[in-house]
Amino acid sequence: MLIPEHELTAFLGNRQANPHGWLGMHPVEQAGRRGVVVRAFVRAAKSCAVVDLGAGGTPARPMELLAPEGFFEVFIPEREVFAYQLRYETAWGDIHQVHNAYSFLPTLSEQDLYLFNQGNEHRIYEKLGAQPRQLGQVPGVSFAVWAPNATRVSLVGNFNGWDPRYHPMRPLGASGVWELFVPGLHEGEVYKFTLWDRQGVMRMKTDPYGSYFEAPPTNAAIVFDAGRYQWNDAAWLARRREQADRLDRPMSIYEVHLGSWRRREEDANQPLNYRELAPALADYAVEMGFTHIELMPVSEHPFTGSWGYQVTGYFAPTHRYGSPEDFQYFVDQLHQRGLGVILDWVPAHFPRDSFALAGFDGTHLYEHADPRLGAHMDWGTLIFNYGRHEVRCFLVASALAWFDRYHIDGLRVDAVASMLYLDYSRKEGEWVPNKFGGRENLEAIAFLRQINGLVHHYYPGAVMVAEESTSFPGVCHPASGGGLGFDYKWNMGLMHDTLKYFQKDPIARQWEHSKLTFGMLYQYSENFITVYSHDEVVHLKASLLGKMGAGSIAGKAASLRALYGYVWAYPGKKLLFMGQEFGQRSEWNHEASLDWHLCRQPEHEGLRLLVRDLNRLYAGEPTISANDFNPASFRWVNCNDAAQSVLSFLRLDEAMQTCYLIICNFTPVMRHDYGVGVPLAGFWREVLNTDSTYYGGGGEGNQGGRASEEARADGYNHSLVLTLPGLSTLIFKWTEPPPRKESVAKLPPAKKVRSPRRK
Repeated sequence: MLIPEHELTAFLGNRQANPHGWLGMHPVEQAGRRGVVVRAFVRAAKSCAVVDLGAGGTPARPMELLAPEGFFEVFIPEREVFAYQLRYETAWGDIHQVHNAYSFLPTLSEQDLYLFNQGNEHRIYEKLGAQPRQLGQVPGVSFAVWAPNATRVSLVGNFNGWDPRYHPMRPLGASGVWELFVPGLHEGEVYKFTLWDRQGVMRMKTDPYGSYFEAPPTNAAIVFDAGRYQWNDAAWLARRREQADRLDRPMSIYEVHLGSWRRREEDANQPLNYRELAPALADYAVEMGFTHIELMPVSEHPFTGSWGYQVTGYFAPTHRYGSPEDFQYFVDQLHQRGLGVILDWVPAHFPRDSFALAGFDGTHLYEHADPRLGAHMDWGTLIFNYGRHEVRCFLVASALAWFDRYHIDGLRVDAVASMLYLDYSRKEGEWVPNKFGGRENLEAIAFLRQINGLVHHYYPGAVMVAEESTSFPGVCHPASGGGLGFDYKWNMGLMHDTLKYFQKDPIARQWEHSKLTFGMLYQYSENFITVYSHDEVVHLKASLLGKMGAGSIAGKAASLRALYGYVWAYPGKKLLFMGQEFGQRSEWNHEASLDWHLCRQPEHEGLRLLVRDLNRLYAGEPTISANDFNPASFRWVNCNDAAQSVLSFLRLDEAMQTCYLIICNFTPVMRHDYGVGVPLAGFWREVLNTDSTYYGGGGEGNQGGRASEEARADGYNHSLVLTLPGLSTLIFKWTEPPPRKESVAKLPPAKKVRSPRRK
């Protein structure tokens, strides 16, 4: 026996941290004779032999069994290192001939490891984790995991009976990375990593870079080749690149939770899978005029009730709806139908599940050790250590992998506010100031700037969206100018203000009028998306329809129609959570389908048709959609009529060739002969009326439009005399030119506000 007894004992007792130093083939000198020694550790083998591939595979040289667990050794004199395989027989008589996993060089270069340790290897997801590959002529899977504080690491799976003795991994220098290439393994193998910490405690962990996972409670990773899918969306991606600098393009987003959008009719407890969802969701979204689908997190997560916001698989689409290839098909189909795909991405925190990132190698590897920095107070989760290069590299790779492997069009970054502030949801003494004594999380800010810059660099035309609920300056400003570099920011303020307004009884709305006008004070400080998201229709908050202050379903539907008309005409991109387009009555339930049967009722179907037509008007009229971020395109006509809860404004192009008047009546009282000023003389066609019978309303309106009168109102020389249905938004478009053109510069100043013939 050439291996020292204590080293053999270390193998048999799971204490060997340098397996490649002993297993495989090594040149040695034995009793003055030079040669090679070959060692193998093969589970369930009763005999094993070395097959010289250079000699045609024969004769096989038998190996000595040193331990009944399957540890073999043989000394071959007068030989240099040569290509070989192992031929072994199991206790039940099967004969296998395989390559030895310990005869291959590392699959990661020193440059790879250096860049990773410096936080600059942007595609580390192609190197860590499980990578199906071919080394020379040998197919197999290379495994690599970062665990710098582990004393040893082993690969376990069905292929070795989950016994950590048989595939110990080698450490790659001081990088903290452990690696092993296992020949003969293929896609579909399940695996985990077994790690020992410095106190000798063993942990079994799933792969942080895994691209596919089993269902709980096993949570093992599954080997998957994400590069095999044949995409058919080249035309879509080319158009996206061409529009890389066009933030003014229409964007109306349908926010979807895949598991509860629609379920199987024959089994309401079963959600549709990715391949079933693709055509159904595409048909619906296209018919409804949405431009993008935003998916609540599809990254792998163990607890369904977290809705995907407590992620354990940052590189893997959840198994709940199919395989990663099925998800690729889903995105591909939506692209071919002209729909963009935005994913919720959660770099702000991660759960404490023992099988995943928390305490990964026995230390606080991905999170901060200090709970004042590393514990999230709101969700009981852990906060990433953004200052650690390898953690930052992990998160960067996660973001880029979704664009690379799955062709997504954007990320909505969750909980950005909690990343920006060290004192977020913390009391005095529960947080640690930054190096300047401030409350800003400088490392998280640097990370956000980095990831936004990298996404835009590698994937022109892709969008980055911040869910950020504070007044942090410059969220959508370039990083070069001190901003964070996002493309868009959710307008949480407008959402909360408008919902507070509409929750009031209509008679009391006059006292809350400023909630509709305050938002314009900051509207152009960022590139806002006006959102009505899933967060507003859960946890006893009621659905959007349920929030409306009017008592009956008809009244609530009218209020909601008026709100939608106002919001779609207001500056900003649009986002609406599923079900709210047809007035879902109950709160969202992630375990059940939306109440699609409601669309058989006029109020609900009318609401759905209104959202469809608003989307079409918005996307088809550049004066509205291409000017979301242009302050010159918006002008209040009268924002002061709180007593009657009436609001009016213009959307116009700078040349005054196209001009829309939007006027809203947010009480049930019909207002006849309501005078409103307009900047241009001529006929103003009523292009949309939320009280139309087509939308489930009462059918009151202005018989298709009104011609202006020479009567001064609201600072203009011309005005319209209108009928304003109760709880309605009306949109008029100027269609006939006046006798002479009036430029914006020649418009009279709006010094006096007067509305003639009001009742």
